[in-house]
Amino acid sequence: MPPRLRSALSAVLLALSCLLVPFGALAAWAAYELADTGRYVTTMAPLAADPNVREAVADTVGDGILRAVDQHLDVRRAGGTPSGGGSVRPFVRDAVRSFTQTEAFRLAWDTGNRVLHDTVLRALRDGEDGGAPGRPVTVDLATVTDQVKRRLTRDHVPLAARIPVEHTAVSVLPADQLASFRKGFHVLEVAGLWLPVAAVAFAATGIALAVRRRRAVAATALGTALGGALLALALTVGRGLTLAGLPADVPHPAAGAVYDALTGTLRTVSWLLLALGLTVALTAWLTRRPHQRRPARRRTTPVTATPTTPLAPPSAPGTGATTPSPASPASTTWG
Repeated sequence: MPPRLRSALSAVLLALSCLLVPFGALAAWAAYELADTGRYVTTMAPLAADPNVREAVADTVGDGILRAVDQHLDVRRAGGTPSGGGSVRPFVRDAVRSFTQTEAFRLAWDTGNRVLHDTVLRALRDGEDGGAPGRPVTVDLATVTDQVKRRLTRDHVPLAARIPVEHTAVSVLPADQLASFRKGFHVLEVAGLWLPVAAVAFAATGIALAVRRRRAVAATALGTALGGALLALALTVGRGLTLAGLPADVPHPAAGAVYDALTGTLRTVSWLLLALGLTVALTAWLTRRPHQRRPARRRTTPVTATPTTPLAPPSAPGTGATTPSPASPASTTWG
């Protein structure tokens, strides 16, 4: 193969490899990190101690309990106006916030996340969306409500034993976007395997075809570092866009904490790609062979040719004639 054709084909393959690096990392993260229930529960477990998440859970569960009180209990304020559960509202709020700091809440948090993940996976993989088409995928908070009711009853809060434990469904996947989420998930499952493999194959083939392989390795490393930097930038921009697109009733600090927890592994991968690419590129540059480095120019002094005087032929022996030396002038003797 001609060298020019080899160089052009190598450049195309290396460019494709560097382009696939961030997309391959994103697809692999979605396919193997988010789609695994055990990893998901482990990732979300520390959020049970996050103050913003606990406050959001307390508000959600507390509002659900108070709505049930408004519907089923005839409780009125001292002034005679409908209380909406006013007599138990402060106790409910305090009890729920106190419950989020217990070991029982952390256990309920892990259980709820496991149930949530299994429900979402079934909806995305098998088309099961809660038993009825056109309905959103939801998770039930009745377990947490029951725990709060028991705590209020144990603390002798008035009317706590009469609080009904109803199913408090929280929507996690809207019905109008479920079909698009399902298609996207299937694409990510396929891309999560083949995009990283294709990136590695393109890089290996491009380096093998390169005329100057050391330079090809350095270019590939720099492209990988650039892909890692772009991935980190995309995560930062995506965080802002995600929070900006949430409804007004969704607490943004809690949503930001969840986003950071879910993308923590991907963020680490992006920084690793950046560091690895820069390290390999620097190593390739420092380990160049001496003849590949540009030599310093030396000053050369022009050499001037000096004329030489031809030597006179030697005189014949016995003639007595002498030939004057060309280096010294002939002397004249006056008799």
